[in-house]
Amino acid sequence: MSDAELKVLEKAIGQIWEKACELGLDPFPIHFEIVPATVIYEIGSYALPGRYSHWSFGKAYHKMKLMYDLGLSKLYEVVINTNPAYAFLLEGNSLIQNKMIIAHVIAHVDFFKNNIYFSRTNRRMVDEAVTHAERIREYEFKYGRKTVEEFLDAVLSIQEHINPDLFIREERTEAPEKPKAPAPKPGKYDDLFALDELKKGKASTVEEEEEASRHFPPRPEKDLVRFIMTHSPALEPWQRDIMAMIHEEMEYFVPQLQTKIMNEGWASYWHTRILRELDLSDEEFVEFAQLHAAVVSPRKGSLNPYYVGFKIFEDIERRWDHPTPEEIEKYGREPGKGREKIFEVRQLENDISFIRNYLTRQLVEDLDLYIFELRDEEEWVITDKTWERVRDQMVADMTNFGFPVIEVLDGDYNGNRELYLRHRYEGIELDLEYAKKTLEYVYKLWGRDVHLETVVDGEPLVLHFDGEEHWED
Repeated sequence: MSDAELKVLEKAIGQIWEKACELGLDPFPIHFEIVPATVIYEIGSYALPGRYSHWSFGKAYHKMKLMYDLGLSKLYEVVINTNPAYAFLLEGNSLIQNKMIIAHVIAHVDFFKNNIYFSRTNRRMVDEAVTHAERIREYEFKYGRKTVEEFLDAVLSIQEHINPDLFIREERTEAPEKPKAPAPKPGKYDDLFALDELKKGKASTVEEEEEASRHFPPRPEKDLVRFIMTHSPALEPWQRDIMAMIHEEMEYFVPQLQTKIMNEGWASYWHTRILRELDLSDEEFVEFAQLHAAVVSPRKGSLNPYYVGFKIFEDIERRWDHPTPEEIEKYGREPGKGREKIFEVRQLENDISFIRNYLTRQLVEDLDLYIFELRDEEEWVITDKTWERVRDQMVADMTNFGFPVIEVLDGDYNGNRELYLRHRYEGIELDLEYAKKTLEYVYKLWGRDVHLETVVDGEPLVLHFDGEEHWED
């Protein structure tokens, strides 16, 4: 890009930033960089600049880059949730493409800054990722690259199984102290009553301690990575350190997984609003309209988060700007509150509550959403278009980011430090071959027999692996 083109782009960034703030957006400062396709796809596949090396990232890179080289897909930008934020623009974008992308990025960063699910994320994660990569390289030098890579394979097989609510920590305040009752008058048998109460207290405490000691963990634990990292009888310190690093990075990504539809919908909504406010030429406006249509167009056989999120935000604004008489009477909704409402939704919701609360019957029909399934392993068939079931199925698919919920029930099963896991079955069966392979990885991390309780064909089933053989009962 020439110096003259850079100056035009810098001016455009200033104009778009000013317009975005004028319309109510409140982003972190953003550093924009223009990079070639090789760099933007590397950042896209690793998800963070400077992250540790692993073959799975290389596989993702080659797949994404091949799709770009064949003209089948194009990654226009990558934006990193930090403060200040970083945005990487693809070299070769036209000026109007970059204008739309810049507006899109500013809205993303506004979302990162103001959505409550991002409030506990590490805004210096790029620095942390570089530090993690350095430590892992040191372990590779000390223990061998193959040894470290095989261990990473095992950890990454369960990396999504952390507690998705860990970053939401309620601010607890001390309850006001209750006024003390007046002390009773001394009695003749106070010493006997006191001794009796002491015995009851001791018995209760012993019983509670014994009950707690019978369960390890005391209640089902969703954070499989943390539990193994903390309690595995087989891990060495460097292995626990690697698991802690992977856990920290996954905590950073959790809010992004929980708000994909909202975040992309919010960015699409605002790049549309902002560019309509700019003084575009006729040629630029036509190019922008074509670009926007490509971004938010529905996809056959899959859900386009840009499209669904964009349409829901538009619908919320419309319904709160022009409420029906019934809505005014039932909810006390005042006309003209659409813009205020979408900012409230942006702040407080995640994808699950967004879909559950704001996907209406009319939207399901307009977006042509439906439930479909594979019949006889040959043909995909639409099985339901009832709007409530479509909404509920979308919510179910988003729960735990679409991954099965696996809980630790017992870390001392059979009194032998064996690990007993439970799949929280909610109508979708596990892929048994995949589950067995994952149990092999879990065994490497735990070092003792592992067991997984699930449901197959409506009947309970327990998968077992002892390091050499699989069996079921």
